[in-house]
Amino acid sequence: MYVILVYDIGEKRVVKMLKLCRQYLNWIQNSVFEGEITPAKLKELLARANLIIKKDEDSIIIFKSREEKWLEKEVVGMERNTLDTFI
Repeated sequence: MYVILVYDIGEKRVVKMLKLCRQYLNWIQNSVFEGEITPAKLKELLARANLIIKKDEDSIIIFKSREEKWLEKEVVGMERNTLDTFI
């Protein structure tokens, strides 16, 4: 599945969450990630994220799609992080 993950968490926990999300998805912009992920890996990511966040203060929002082709993406201005792969 293809997901867009957005989080809004306390400043003290941001670095931990950034590092965690980078292990599973592509960093797009501050607190925004996207990419292909299996349901099992998404469950694993959320389980690990639950150890970082404070549920009464923080939030994670996940937009899911079967495939990236079902989403239309438009970037206005400079794209922070392109998804080009270098070999």
